[in-house]
Amino acid sequence: MEVNLTDWLGDHAWAIWLSLAFLLAVAEVVSLDLVLIMLAVGALAGAGVALAVPDLWWLQVLVATGVSVGMLALLRPTLIERVRSMPGYRSSTAKMVGSTGVAVSQIDRSGGEIKVDGQSWSARPYASDLVIDAGSEVEVYEIDGAIAVVYPKHDALP
Repeated sequence: MEVNLTDWLGDHAWAIWLSLAFLLAVAEVVSLDLVLIMLAVGALAGAGVALAVPDLWWLQVLVATGVSVGMLALLRPTLIERVRSMPGYRSSTAKMVGSTGVAVSQIDRSGGEIKVDGQSWSARPYASDLVIDAGSEVEVYEIDGAIAVVYPKHDALP
């Protein structure tokens, strides 16, 4: 007796849900944004429903969607807040502090532009009377909103 793969998957929808949950969990390890893991939990819930009532595919989808949306709306914000309040956590902008870049244009009190790690940033000097010439190597002193506050890398800070 030969078993067709599509017939087997139709009779074992839980295997599809488990495979989806596994793939989403693996993708979460790469992204680390706590979205895909919430979807993976929804897929696990869909697998549970598929085991209990294999013929009700619409219920499987409804439960998987409901659990995923619930996790994203209720649990993810709490987890993100916990991660951000952990000792030693630094956001991507906080990690910019101390980075070295190059002034793309002249930087003075009215602003300018730098390039750090291939990304362009609006910049201003740490002292309002300081002028940094284009092409100068700069170091990020702090991040003020979306503006990098910089100083010439080889000059001493006051």
